[in-house]
Parts: sequence; C-alpha cells; structure tokens
Amino acid sequence: MSISVIVGLGNPGRQYEGTRHNVGFMLLDRIAAVEGVAFKSEPRFQAHMAKLSDGTILMKPQTFMNLSGRSIRQLMSFFKWETERMIAVYDDVALPLGHLRFREKGSAGGHNGIRSIIEHLGGEDFPRLKMGIGAVKSGGGMTGHVLGKFAPDERETLENMLATALEAVQVSRSQGIALASNRFNTPRNKPTPKKEDEPQIRRSDCPDNEEPGRQHG
Repeated sequence: MSISVIVGLGNPGRQYEGTRHNVGFMLLDRIAAVEGVAFKSEPRFQAHMAKLSDGTILMKPQTFMNLSGRSIRQLMSFFKWETERMIAVYDDVALPLGHLRFREKGSAGGHNGIRSIIEHLGGEDFPRLKMGIGAVKSGGGMTGHVLGKFAPDERETLENMLATALEAVQVSRSQGIALASNRFNTPRNKPTPKKEDEPQIRRSDCPDNEEPGRQHG
C-alpha cells in the first residue's frame, strides 16, 4: 500500500526549533525544500501541511508532542485512510545519534508522541522511521535532553543523518518499507563511540505535563 502522508513529530513554537525532540519537523522541512513546496497552516487538522507533486501530504501536528495523535486522527478520518498509508518520523533516545531504524509496526517504546498516535488511531500498525538522538548524558534529565539543542560537535552527524533519512523516506515511498529497512537501518552491531558513565534512561521517564495546556512531550 502506498504512503499518502508523512507525519513528522515535534513541538510547535520558535523556542523548540532545532531541539532533539524536533528532528521529525527538521526532516519534513528538508523534504519540502527538496520538493519545492511550502507548509501552510491547516486549522481544520491542527497542523502545518504541504502537498508533494504526487499528492503525498507532509504533516507537522501543532498540538504539542504528546497530543500528536489527535491531529493525525482528524486527517486520517477525513480521507478515510488506513493506518498503513502513514509513515511517522521522529526522535529516539534509545538509538545513538545518527542511527536510523524503520519499523512497519510496534509499540510506543516510551515515546509520548507515538503513544498518542496509537491511542487515537486504535492500533500500532503504521510504519515509522526512528532517528537516533542519543541517550541522556550523565547527570542530565530527560526533559532537558530532548528539549535541548544539539551541541556544535554533533551538528555534522545530525545533518548527515537527516540527509540519509530524506533518501530513506523517498525510497520507502517508491519501493516500500521492507526494502528501505534493509538498505537504511543501521546495523545493531555497528560500533559507536562509547561515552563514560552514560546512563540508559527510558523515554517514559520524560514528564509531559509540566504546564496545563502546553504539554511538551
């Protein structure tokens, strides 16, 4: 089944631009730039959206991360699309910075944006591309990590990841998720630089409800 909508997860607002939690937005911005299209506000769907030449929709929910599913459900219901016609792209602290991983379905894995999508769509059967942003550094907190910006020495790896992710999404659209997975998923045994005393903190440790009505994910 072909992909009709690519959803990038992130938090709206200039204060969140360039943060780790917003790599989904970053990827969609790059796809739009390559395709020569611009995002427009679509209040009906509580999202910024752009349409590619083949009709595929790029969607950036503007509901804050942990309410992303509400916006997506409105779009999917309007077009009567099956969940398999959507691919979600988002950050993952369980993957080292620069690593990519496609999945055709699965649990939220502690990611609050994906949890919201599963709750609102009523199932886990939708493709997704996870982009590694690295684990929390020793002594740091989850919220500060995902809502923080990339360090200068991480920028090159970030840009390379986004460039590869752009290609990966294009391949998944034209040739399918399975082929894209085989080509672009970072091997689990690929050696990565080890950081001393880096804790393995679960994504579910990140609080979402710091301010009523302004939930950050």
